[in-house]
Amino acid sequence: MMSSSSDGYTVEEAKENIGVLRHVEDNVVEAIQNAESEEVLEYLVEEQELDRRHDGERGLGQVRRAVLESSLASDRLKRIVSLRGDETPEEILVPRDVQRNAKVALEAGKPVVLYGPTGTGKTTFAKQLARETTIGYSLNTATPSWTPSDIIGGVSPDYTGESLSYRTKLGCVSEAVERARDFDVEYGVILDEITRADISKIFGPLYTAIENPHQTIFETDEGKTIELDERVNIICTMNMSDRTVNELDNAITRRFAMIELDEYEEDKRRQLFKDWITTHVTSETDLDENEILRLFERDYEGINHGNEATSQGPIMRFGPMHYRDIAVFLGVGCREGGEYEYDQTDAVGQAFRTYIVPRLLNAAAFPQIERIAEHYRALNGEFEEYDLSPAAELAERELEQERRQMGSYE
Repeated sequence: MMSSSSDGYTVEEAKENIGVLRHVEDNVVEAIQNAESEEVLEYLVEEQELDRRHDGERGLGQVRRAVLESSLASDRLKRIVSLRGDETPEEILVPRDVQRNAKVALEAGKPVVLYGPTGTGKTTFAKQLARETTIGYSLNTATPSWTPSDIIGGVSPDYTGESLSYRTKLGCVSEAVERARDFDVEYGVILDEITRADISKIFGPLYTAIENPHQTIFETDEGKTIELDERVNIICTMNMSDRTVNELDNAITRRFAMIELDEYEEDKRRQLFKDWITTHVTSETDLDENEILRLFERDYEGINHGNEATSQGPIMRFGPMHYRDIAVFLGVGCREGGEYEYDQTDAVGQAFRTYIVPRLLNAAAFPQIERIAEHYRALNGEFEEYDLSPAAELAERELEQERRQMGSYE
């Protein structure tokens, strides 16, 4: 299906052959490679979405690769194919200074660590930051079993032949370097929840590479060398619910820009709660949206700022994003035909028992567990129309278990 025009494949030809292009992937790739102008690519990708048809909802297939390799494709068009299927919200909710500091750090060539309590939107903002500053990105969530090879690369078994052999395999940062090189674009790599792994252990070679950017950090079986590339943005997230930034290895705080996500402005947080309640609760249930909003606010304030009436301080830092799960649970559970259609007030306590209390207990020390139980007992008394006792009882059972364990050590 070569173009009959010496100037290249035209939009008119693409429209004439659209039936074939919808069914034959190789012809689409050829059309992109021989396109007369970016208008041809825009027709194939934006209007006809042939990358989605042949490559699937997301992922790097032959059609998207051809667009990324095309000298005619603008950054805007490359971003469309790179981010196809990415459902990251467009609205950035983090404070303005957080957003600006993170962008400036990346522009200055510094890797970034977004740190703060659970539920402050670190992962969502990391994706938004990557979308805004690069053409594409990969998201990689750390595990306790991570080693330096997951970051830089290493040797792994190859079972494709008749006998077992070993091949080198790129780590997530090395893969990002390769993408940036192959397509000559800015590329992002997100390392999510890095506190799940041994940071000092997994980042050792990366620390060296950051200080010596021209040093080879990995070499493939084909002899291709990998060095850090200025076109690669490294963005990490770190849950600080169980440690402070002062307890981190000094190596990471010296080499990364540390950007804190913690408290949201009150009006922005309240608007978040309202939006979730309007979307999920008001339209699907008979629950009073104002009382649900008041409950969200009272719970959040009690956890994060304490109780003025009893002069007790904060229990712990806890982000507002968790309350979206509550709203969705209530909407699904209390809608017509839902499990709690006829027990809607009971559903409220069960939602807090399912989503909020376990997340609090996961990061709580003994005195905090005691405070969590007291907090939900008090809320249960204040909001008489809702049965919040399941939330309080879960915390109380955890408290009793902690007491028994402490007694066994005495």
